Parts: sequence; C-alpha cells; structure tokens
Amino acid sequence: MKEILIELEQFLELRGSIPILDARSEGEFEQGHIPGTTNVPILNNEERKIVGTIYKQQGNQEAIIKGFELVGPRFHAIIQDALRLFPDKKIMTYCWRGGMRSEIMSWLLSMAGFEILRLKGGYKTYRTLTYETVRAKRDYIVLGGKTGVGKTVLLYELHKNRESVIDLEDLAKHKGSSFGGIGLPPQPSIEHFENLLAEELFKIPLSEKIWIENESQRIGKVNLADELYANILASPLIEITKSESERINHITQEYAYLPTEDLLESVKRLQKKLGGKRTAEALEDILQQRHDSWIANMLVYYDKTYGYELANNKRAQTFHLDLSNKGIEESLQQLLAIKHTILWKNQLSD
Repeated sequence: MKEILIELEQFLELRGSIPILDARSEGEFEQGHIPGTTNVPILNNEERKIVGTIYKQQGNQEAIIKGFELVGPRFHAIIQDALRLFPDKKIMTYCWRGGMRSEIMSWLLSMAGFEILRLKGGYKTYRTLTYETVRAKRDYIVLGGKTGVGKTVLLYELHKNRESVIDLEDLAKHKGSSFGGIGLPPQPSIEHFENLLAEELFKIPLSEKIWIENESQRIGKVNLADELYANILASPLIEITKSESERINHITQEYAYLPTEDLLESVKRLQKKLGGKRTAEALEDILQQRHDSWIANMLVYYDKTYGYELANNKRAQTFHLDLSNKGIEESLQQLLAIKHTILWKNQLSD
C-alpha cells in the first residue's frame, strides 16, 4: 500500500484512533517523543552515530549506503515487531524531520501490507509546537503557601470540580524538595517534560483560567522555561496558610511510609544548609521514627527558604487565605470566591 503524507494538525486529530510508530533511535526517543508513541528504530543509537559520522566525513550518498548496510539484515525483524505491535496493519509514523528514516520505515512496512500515514516535517514540527505552547502567555491562578499546606491536594480537588488545572510536579515526577523524588519514577528530560506540559495545555481553551502551584524554576532536574516561569511570577497568587500542626500532619501522611534510607539520604543532601546539629537531630529522629520531630526540624529550613523567595518575587495581586481547620469543600468555595475577584489585564479571551 502507498503511504499518505499528512500535516501535523491531521496527525494530532487521528492519533487517538491510529497507533503511532517513532522510527528514531532509542536515545532520541528517550530525550523526547510524541506521547503515546511506540519506538521501533530504523537505526539504533550506535548505528545512527556511525551513519552521522560518515555523512559528515564522506557525504550523503555514502551515509545512505552505510545505513542500508546496517539496517538491511534487520528488515525482517522490524517487520515482525511491527506485525506484533500493530496487528491491524495501519499506523502513523515519523522520524526527526519526516525524512529518510520514516520514508524507509514507510516503504518497508508498506511492502508488508501496512497502511501508512507519515507525518510531514516529523518530530521537529511537533516539538516546535510544544516549545511555543509552553512559552505562550496564559492566564494562571497560582496557589502558594509553605510546605505542607496541601497545595497539590487542592489542585486535585479543583480538577475534580471541573476547573482547569496544571500539576507541574506530577508532570515532572518530582515534588520539588530534597525529598521530592522518593518513590517516584525517573524524571523526564526537560524536552519531554515540555511535551507533556504542552499536551495538557492543548486541552485547555485560551479563555480558561488555569490553576497552578507556585514552584521554583527548578523542579528536581527539570527547569521551567524562562517565559513560563516569568508568566507564573506575574500571575495572581493565592497565599495559603495553615497551622503548623496541620502542616506536620499532612507531611507525615505523605512521607512517613517512605524508605528510611531514602529519607536519611535526603536529609544528608541538605547538611550544608541545615548545619551539623540540626542534621544530626533529624537523622536520629528518622531512625527512631519520630516523624513529627524531624519534619518540624525540616520546616524551619523550608519556611525560611520560602519566605526569601516570596519576598523577592512580589506580585501585582496577592490574596491571603487562611485554611486552618477548613475542610475540602469549604476550602474550594473560598478559592473559587477569590477567583471571581481577580482583576485580569489584557485577558486572552478578549
């Protein structure tokens, strides 16, 4: 069957009903890919490096010949993998620029009876879209507050209440502190994090106000784009407070069950900032499972850090909301009431 070349817009419309094959190397795929895609490389990491070197030193024709020499013996294996993964024999495919690798994949699988839709411009055209989407101006409502006030819980409840929400920590697979990566899967690359974030933004109309948590520019190993971070800093902030006992109780429920060794290592990473005495006390409290004590110890440091960041990032609109001893329903009502009092300049819906 002959392939059909399609534009990105049609590709995005069809991807819910047609499986996608990424023909790039496994390294490229790990760096960033279109979510929901299956990787079946035409050239693996090492082969791609060899072909790239020949291209630079000897030119296009020699690189093509070497590419076929390397991949030719695996044609049968690629077809078998595709038949196993895509038994309906209809796929969409792409490579980096929508060029040779996806063309070869299309030709090969067409010979095996596949119906192929190939993305014009390849992954690069998709990545251009996600790059621009993440950096575009949006109307955010930022939930702030010291560690343990339950910002993530509130975002989850707002989402259940059909509000538009972006959970940066969930997308980054990190909770933003020295303890933030414990028990979570590996973080995505910055590139793939932006792809995942853009996918969430695709779902939200430009006219919608988006709830988002107040984050540092760095979440674990993931950095927020400068434009996105500036957008968040310029957005209205709802500064939430709760009693210290409620905060400690919330953090205890979230962290006390985690492996002791991981907790100890997280405290040790903060030793220079905590000082020797406070570090030793926290380590001993963790070993003795005195969770309230070591968490209260950590809050001294994290509260000071948060206060510094807050003082250095003044907002045009800041709303203070004390949710001490408030249930979820009452908390949501108060958040939504503040939403309706925010003054928006140059609204994106205008």
